[in-house]
Amino acid sequence: MQFLLNQRSIDTDRPEGMVVLDFLRQEQQLIGTRAACREGDCGACLVLLGELRHGRLHYRPVNSCLLPLGRIAGRHIVTIEGVSGHEPNPLQQALVSATAIQCGFCSPGLVMALTAFLLNTQSSSPEEAIEAVSGNLCRCTGYMGIKRALRDLCNRFDLGASSKENRLADLIEWRLLPSYFNEIPQHLAELDPTPASNMRQGVKVAGGTDLFVQRPQQLLQQTLVFLPEQETIELQGNECRIGAGTRIETLRQSGVMRQLFPAIGENLKLICSTPVRQQATVGGNLVNASPIGDMSVFLLALDASLTIASTATLARRDIPLRKFFQGYKRIDLQSDEKLADIRFRCPEKPLRFSFEKVSKRTYLDIASVNSAMSLEIKERVLTKVHISAGGVAAIPLYLHQTAEFLQGKSVSADVIKQALALAQQEISPIADSRGSIAYKRLLLRQLLIAHFLKLLPDSVTWEDLR
Repeated sequence: MQFLLNQRSIDTDRPEGMVVLDFLRQEQQLIGTRAACREGDCGACLVLLGELRHGRLHYRPVNSCLLPLGRIAGRHIVTIEGVSGHEPNPLQQALVSATAIQCGFCSPGLVMALTAFLLNTQSSSPEEAIEAVSGNLCRCTGYMGIKRALRDLCNRFDLGASSKENRLADLIEWRLLPSYFNEIPQHLAELDPTPASNMRQGVKVAGGTDLFVQRPQQLLQQTLVFLPEQETIELQGNECRIGAGTRIETLRQSGVMRQLFPAIGENLKLICSTPVRQQATVGGNLVNASPIGDMSVFLLALDASLTIASTATLARRDIPLRKFFQGYKRIDLQSDEKLADIRFRCPEKPLRFSFEKVSKRTYLDIASVNSAMSLEIKERVLTKVHISAGGVAAIPLYLHQTAEFLQGKSVSADVIKQALALAQQEISPIADSRGSIAYKRLLLRQLLIAHFLKLLPDSVTWEDLR
């Protein structure tokens, strides 16, 4: 398998399931990439993953602790050593000058996240720069210094005046990147980009952001099948189709999705950090079948359907998402099948849709309870209602009885109160580290009220439902 590592071409026969973090530190002695949480939570191991798209280099920040070697064939991996010289570059110097560097453990990942921001942003916005480092934890609590450095960088470099076509050249001219980046397109063109594995049987890997948290050591010894990285978001008539390989951050940034869901930019920030969203796929989140899977809950409330394809016969079948989850971590997917795409109906734009989530941390955390609702209303009559909830059953739950009860009803406080009571009968939460049974029941009730207040502001008030 061939790839570029900073300025060098690498040809390795190490296991495809070995994560890039271990390859860098153990095989290459590039210890600037830090080993810390190994869950994609802290950003200390952040690197850049580069590839040619339509003749232009594109880089995204990824957590190397969750990135298998099999995913980087024919691509460019950039570590902190790959952007550093004998003297600090202006980005590194800005962090030093603003006293944003203390113990230094988080600094390499921070520099890589900000380098990705400089490569991809369309404006010199301090707010966007802060968002770009949302997946980087500072153990010395030096966040104010980091924010000062970001404001300084955004004031010094007018990224809005730097086009996508010239961005790489501009960053090199400003000494934010070393000059060898000019030669990367030619070097990538000389590499073999063949996927690491074309075998039909083996552990299927999409983004791997949960798989390589749960069993990284076992994956070293197993045959892996890397699913195609095909991202598709299409609106055809009143139906939206999303390819299973679409990354969650691509979904969040999609113009099509923002047209349908104006709040999706903020909604999907609640799921995980930017680097994890850059790697995690929509299909992977569904197949993972977590009872609190955010995308599962989001899409259940749209009454989405799935297209499942056989990798052996190429046959395809369609099933409702609500029938996909068959028990705790059990799904309707055979060993020779893969999830191809997700589809849902869009009768209007924007959709009348609400997503809510409660977790111990507002951002980057697993939900205690999450919920979503979509509805259609005509002359105060609810003509279509779909409701989902996570963290209150063994599977991401579609609330059949509650949705059926509401459908065809005229909106009133009494009707909504009856629906709230019915929802309590449909759920069966268990106590765990994220809350007691009573707490989760209360959370779901409050989240459902939040949906109704958001979607029916002219028909119901908080006082009506207390």
